Amino acid sequence: MQSTDLGNKESGKIWHRKPSPATRDGIIVNIIHNTSDYHPKVLRFLNVAFDGTGDCLIAGDHQGNIYVFDLYGNRFNLVQRTAQACTALAFNLRRKSEFLVALADYSIKCFDTVTKELVSWMRGHESSVFSISVHASGKYAITTSSDTAQLWDLDTFQRKRKLNIRQSVGIQKVFFLPLSNTILSCFKDNSIFAWECDTLFCKYQLPAPPESSSILYKVFAVTRDGRILAAGGKSNHLHLWCLEARQLFRIIQMPTKVRAIRHLEFLPDSFDAGSNQVLGVLSQDGIMRFINIQTCKLLFEIGSLDEGISSSVISPHGRYIASIMENGSLNIYSVQALTQEINKPPLPLVKVIEDLPKNKLSSSDLKMKVTSGRVQQPAKSRGSKIQTRILKQDLTSDFESKKNELPDGLNKKRLQILLKGYGEYPTKYRMFIWRSLLQLPENHTAFSSLIDKGTHVTFLNLQKKYPIKSRKLLRVLQRTLSALAHWSVIFSDTPYLPLLAFPFVKLFQNNQLICFEVIATLIINWCQHWFEYFPNPPINILSMIENVLAFHDKELLQHFIDHDITSQLYAWPLLETVFSEVLTREEWLKLFDNIFSNHPSFLLMTVVAYNVCSRVPLLNCNLKDDFETVEDMQAEADQQRAEDEAWYQKQELLRKAEETRREMLLQEEEKIIQQRQRLAAVKRELKVKEMHLQDAARRRFLKLQQDQQEMELRRLDDEIGRKVYMRDREIAATARDLEMRQLELESQKRLYEKNLTENQAAVAKEMRADADAYRRKVDVEEHMFHKLIEAGETQNQETQKWKEAEGKEFCLRSAKKASALSDASRKWFLKQEINAAVEHAENPCHKEEPRFQNEQEDSSCLPRTSHLNASSEMHPSTQISLNRRAVEWDTTEQNLIQKVRNLRQRLTAQARHRCQTPHLLAA
Repeated sequence: MQSTDLGNKESGKIWHRKPSPATRDGIIVNIIHNTSDYHPKVLRFLNVAFDGTGDCLIAGDHQGNIYVFDLYGNRFNLVQRTAQACTALAFNLRRKSEFLVALADYSIKCFDTVTKELVSWMRGHESSVFSISVHASGKYAITTSSDTAQLWDLDTFQRKRKLNIRQSVGIQKVFFLPLSNTILSCFKDNSIFAWECDTLFCKYQLPAPPESSSILYKVFAVTRDGRILAAGGKSNHLHLWCLEARQLFRIIQMPTKVRAIRHLEFLPDSFDAGSNQVLGVLSQDGIMRFINIQTCKLLFEIGSLDEGISSSVISPHGRYIASIMENGSLNIYSVQALTQEINKPPLPLVKVIEDLPKNKLSSSDLKMKVTSGRVQQPAKSRGSKIQTRILKQDLTSDFESKKNELPDGLNKKRLQILLKGYGEYPTKYRMFIWRSLLQLPENHTAFSSLIDKGTHVTFLNLQKKYPIKSRKLLRVLQRTLSALAHWSVIFSDTPYLPLLAFPFVKLFQNNQLICFEVIATLIINWCQHWFEYFPNPPINILSMIENVLAFHDKELLQHFIDHDITSQLYAWPLLETVFSEVLTREEWLKLFDNIFSNHPSFLLMTVVAYNVCSRVPLLNCNLKDDFETVEDMQAEADQQRAEDEAWYQKQELLRKAEETRREMLLQEEEKIIQQRQRLAAVKRELKVKEMHLQDAARRRFLKLQQDQQEMELRRLDDEIGRKVYMRDREIAATARDLEMRQLELESQKRLYEKNLTENQAAVAKEMRADADAYRRKVDVEEHMFHKLIEAGETQNQETQKWKEAEGKEFCLRSAKKASALSDASRKWFLKQEINAAVEHAENPCHKEEPRFQNEQEDSSCLPRTSHLNASSEMHPSTQISLNRRAVEWDTTEQNLIQKVRNLRQRLTAQARHRCQTPHLLAA
């Protein structure tokens, strides 16, 4: 069985290899819809509907995703996202690409599958719509909810009529009859009315069912010709109504395990002209049983107790069945595979209680007592007597116990318990148990007649193709194969028959009758379907194996598919050699203990199990040649055996004279060969075990390394996280400290700037005051000096006064020059001191340099007394006045220098205090 997961894909293939539905279940493909979100979940399908051709269907899930599945083109497409659950679907409209969907908000929408656009939006229901029925012409549609049914015109998408009923009654279903213009309405009180579609005129009403078999109808189905109505409910009875005669004509009772019927649908047939004879009945156990309403036989069934069916729809041409499973997935079944003769159950499980005549019957006439027996044909009705068909199983209550009884006092159930406990049958009694399990007839007469026909022409040269060292074994194999070829001609053309028969011939070489019957029984019961595609390999059997492998190990099957490895390579060689070339003698005997004690399908399960157990080396093979290692080795072994046999034949010709010694040597060689085979088998087994142990040790070591690396990575992650956390904390603290420091520096800077401004203003004010006082003093002295000059000049002559006046003028000019120089010196000095103070304020941590002495020395170098050069020519009183003025200038200059020093000391002290403050704050 193939399985397809839609996932998040909007389109793709439904199946990836050609479907080959198994005859036991008929499943073409299983469709699931899993999301790949952070929390994966399964999206359950709720409704499904086929189109008019039967090759396309639409399905909607509970999230409103609607997909179109093209079974002919093997494609699916997401055509709409409605964002709410769909409650009903219809896909058989007049315009083939349009479909109707009823949504959870009680509305009905029409979409186009090609353009994926909304065509129309219809409202009018006040409860959930659970049924949509489309007229055969595709022009009208009926939508049904629990309280009303509405008729719509699909050309205009307008509502034409509305069926209103009393709330106490309720509607079960309203639908169009196929190929007619009649509407059938079924209510919860079991009343059924037929209406004319155009005029809505009531055509007729069906009578009430008999009281003895009265059930509340829940589900309905009509044949394609619209003549028969099937109705069922919470009972195992089915009522069949003839709509032409308007009466109940048959009641069918389902098996006792059917307690309620959930869905009914007729299976169309291309050759029955619409009078469908097969009815599908879905019961409460999730199994849909298909019965023939005429012969009352159970034809086939789908679903199981483990994988129950929720609802089903059958395609119009009857080729496919689409079933929504209880787990939310969608199964597509092939009716052709389900209806094959080999799949019919051996015994019917349903019975007809009565066939009703055309006239009305009483309730006592409907009651029928079921008795054991076979299916009987009804006799012609006389009067009001009932035509009765009784269908009963032929098996008695003790059939199962008789089935388990074996010849010679053995019991199959007990043998299976013994086999399950020990894994094999006792070696001493194995052959006896096999003969009992297979129930061999031991027909000596028939076997002798086959042996008397001699060697079959196909196996005359068997030793050339299969050289065997033991001549006795070769003769027994040749005789057994010839008997099989005489028994059935097809075995003469079966190329793998020697491979299949050889292990049994080797095991039963001393009893050729048992050997023949064991092989014949094996072929009839376990290999009966191997010849359906003869001379090709049994594709049907290989498909079963592939489906089972797909169910149990999808990865391995996908690996085979990816490397173009078919079941003819990984399964068929095991079957045609019955595992004799891959198992040791003891393993092979244990295997056939289980094969002969179980269902024939156990052999197929063994093939799957062998591949699954060998999945590790198979998954490591990436080339097709790798998978053909076994076949090449077998060919080499055959060639080697042929060479050995030729060598032995030459030795036989050379040693004819020494016959006795040759026999002894051959016996010894046979023993040696057997010992070598046993040793090779032991070595092979030991090698396999060693490889398994090495592989297990390697896996444990890799897991340990992986765990250690994961632990180291977790430790590093924790360390990195801790360091990142500490770093973030340190960065945050440092940032806060820097912000605080910045605020402090800005505050100190503003304070220092304020103090410096105040100090500069004070110094400037003081210097202006000193300068004003000095200028006043100089003006007074000049005034006095002028008075003295005027007093002295009165006694001198005109020439002397002139000279003295020139000398005074020269002295005055010299004094002014000296005063100007002194003022320039003081201004330069003050400027230097102010710049130094500003630098100290901006760079408080620089070491203070002894500059005052140098500055004093520099100031002493100024041309302060350059005017004394002309003192010899000055008047003594003038000289005294100038000297006194020079002394006053020096005193004033020294006072200014001292004030500047004091200012610098204060600024320096403040700067040092500022440099020490951050350290105090940090501490």
